[in-house]
Amino acid sequence: MTHQPLSTPFAFDTEFDAAGVVVNAAAAFRPIKRAYGPAEVEAMVAQARLDARNEALSEIDSIQTMALSAIAQALTAAAPALAQIAQQHRQQAAELALTAARVVCATALDRYPEAPLQAALEALGQEIDASPRLVIRTGDLTDATHARIQQLCADAGFSGIVAFRTDPTMAAAAFQLEWSDGRAAFDPDEAFARMSDALNSALAAEAGHAENLTPEPTMEGRP
Repeated sequence: MTHQPLSTPFAFDTEFDAAGVVVNAAAAFRPIKRAYGPAEVEAMVAQARLDARNEALSEIDSIQTMALSAIAQALTAAAPALAQIAQQHRQQAAELALTAARVVCATALDRYPEAPLQAALEALGQEIDASPRLVIRTGDLTDATHARIQQLCADAGFSGIVAFRTDPTMAAAAFQLEWSDGRAAFDPDEAFARMSDALNSALAAEAGHAENLTPEPTMEGRP
């Protein structure tokens, strides 16, 4: 058994009154306006311009939003690499500064090898003052340098016996002080090694607290 399709009644778009006059004409038979007045033309042109401007602004907003989203995604992807580069720059700058300081310090110590010992004697003046004997172990220094060191001890207020011990393996500016109540020592290489360790520890700690290079999740578009 087959079903017959439902029939659709014919719709009369044109309406007539009792006298046969057309009351409502069908759309197909309505006259199309072919002429417009100057005011109507200006109004249509203004509306067309407004529509075109709004459409262009909407398209610009869409393009700008997509561009900002692409920039944000690129920055997010590049943030880890940028953070690593920044950390490497800090480390290299610190190493360069430390190397330059080592060169300057070495030059100064070669010219004034007794300077660190002088600073130590001035700082330890009260501690070594009551000691009857002070042993100073240094590298291979000249007699003139020994005389200057003895004068430094006297200037620091030490009136006991100063005994020098020479150790050729020690650097020119390195020294060891021994007195009845204590001991002090200085070695440029060890000092720079401690400085380097402290610097590396500071850089490692800073690496965990580097500035945030991740862009903000939202970005404002064109006003």
